[in-house]
Amino acid sequence: MTAEPQAAEPSNPPVPAPDRPAPEVPKRSPAPDAPDPTHDGSTSAGALGRVGREAIPFLLARTAVLVRLAAWSLVEFAQTFLGGYGVARALDAGFLADRPVTGLLWLLLAAVATLPAGLATRGVFVQLAELVEPLRDGLVRRAVARALTTALDRPTDHTSRSVSQVTHQSEIARDSWAGLVLTLRSFVFTAAGALAGIATLAPQLLLVVLPPLVLGMVLFLATLVPMAAAQRAYLSADEEYAAHAGHTASALRDIAAAGAAQPVWDEARTLAFRQADTARSLARWGAVRILATALCGRVPPIFLLFAAPWLLRQGLTGGVLVGALTYLTQALAPAVHALMSMLGTAGGRLVVVLDRFTRPVPPPTADAPPRASVRASLPGPVAELRGVTFAYGPGARPVLDRLDLCIRTGERLAVVGPSGCGKSTFATVLAGVVPPTLGEVRWLGRACSTLEPTAVRTLLPQRAFVFTASLRDNLCYIRPEASERDIKRTVEALGLEPLLERIGGLDATVLPRRLSQGEQQLIALGRAHLAPAPLLILDEATSNLDPATEARVENALAARAGTLVVIAHRLSSAHRADRVLVMDGSQVMCGTTAELLDKSALYRDLTGIWDR
Repeated sequence: MTAEPQAAEPSNPPVPAPDRPAPEVPKRSPAPDAPDPTHDGSTSAGALGRVGREAIPFLLARTAVLVRLAAWSLVEFAQTFLGGYGVARALDAGFLADRPVTGLLWLLLAAVATLPAGLATRGVFVQLAELVEPLRDGLVRRAVARALTTALDRPTDHTSRSVSQVTHQSEIARDSWAGLVLTLRSFVFTAAGALAGIATLAPQLLLVVLPPLVLGMVLFLATLVPMAAAQRAYLSADEEYAAHAGHTASALRDIAAAGAAQPVWDEARTLAFRQADTARSLARWGAVRILATALCGRVPPIFLLFAAPWLLRQGLTGGVLVGALTYLTQALAPAVHALMSMLGTAGGRLVVVLDRFTRPVPPPTADAPPRASVRASLPGPVAELRGVTFAYGPGARPVLDRLDLCIRTGERLAVVGPSGCGKSTFATVLAGVVPPTLGEVRWLGRACSTLEPTAVRTLLPQRAFVFTASLRDNLCYIRPEASERDIKRTVEALGLEPLLERIGGLDATVLPRRLSQGEQQLIALGRAHLAPAPLLILDEATSNLDPATEARVENALAARAGTLVVIAHRLSSAHRADRVLVMDGSQVMCGTTAELLDKSALYRDLTGIWDR
């Protein structure tokens, strides 16, 4: 469906309809600090790989610190080993053999093994500082260097990310790294002491203890990457839904006036489904993680109790079984639980924060200009529709079907057609209120998503919004900085003097219920006349004005610096326009009044109806 010939352009490829019965959600531009979804770093595996590549040289440069940390941790190994072994010997060689003194001596030995723990803790924290503080200092230096480089390369790219990295994110990384090192060190040496003690008591015990322990650890490690990805997807879906809700709440009046409630509802429904899907995925991986923790911490003691009769037949004593149970419940299970909790919380935070520090700085892009104010003095067409198709749902009949239209700077375009032909839909798509199903809307030669909408267009619906405030505030709602001279020019151009006199002046309070619908439209039209946007779209915004006032208002709006698009309800609007767009469902035609009277039967019919 072509309204005006266009230069040859590659058409947009068809977009497949989503599986759910809701329209496709428009793509949003990522936040400045968000990872590029096409970049390898956007996935959890990519983040782990990049962080790991930088972590290995960091740890290799501190091998001596790691050796000293391991040496102090041997005290914890000995404490764990003697704890279970002392209980086993106290029973077998002492209490069960009617030698209570021997039993008490073994228990005393197990208790004495805990005394060096205080000294070892001091040594561990000294070495920990040599691992943690250099990490924090390096991250701060990297954030400052990146901020200075970015400021020199892209002076207009202002962001608070570097301040957050220097002050907050570096501290998160420092604390998470410290907790991870402490927990991982404790697990390694506690587990080694417990397994060594079990093997010393009876190697057969390892056949019972190791399978569920290894299976649980493997299962837990397998959940790290997909659960991090699920967490990232959930946060992204939650942010998208919150952004949509905030945008919708701030634009409720425009959505209701433009008749865009259904597309907005469909988008909210799709985003809610997406958020629910990601939440269910995160819950499923959380359940797998709970199972892994149970396999490591809860199942080995149960297996040991079930295997007790078989072990006793193999010659094991009661003291050996109690000692093994002590290792599992008092040492191994708490260490496993602490490790998994730390990896699931601080470990995830650490990877996310370090990923932000290690992600390369994107080069400046000239093809993606920031959203900015624009003026009508820019050359080229003010708006273009390229192959635009719009339908209210995947299976619905298109209201706009492959529409190509170029709206030139400074022209006046009228849109006419029978009721229900899609004139208001055309206005909302042209204004960027709803995205097209297919095709592209461009403003001033750029994709509309790269420009601030309120700086390019002003959409005035049929229902005028007037607030309980002063007339000045109502007129200057879009342009608060308007001068007295500008306001006076608007009042004179639109003929607002009688209304101004009746209300009591610019600073008198306007009560919407005391205004007629025509007076409310006049105030809204005055607001549009003051607006700086180069494209003004009137969606039957003069329907309650008499023909003479309507003509005066349209001429005044057309005389301002910009382009005027009028969804017409009287033929006089079409006669005053430079061109007329005739819409009739899937058929459209664009041209001057003389051309359409010659070529368009529908326009001739509408002319006859309106003339009568």
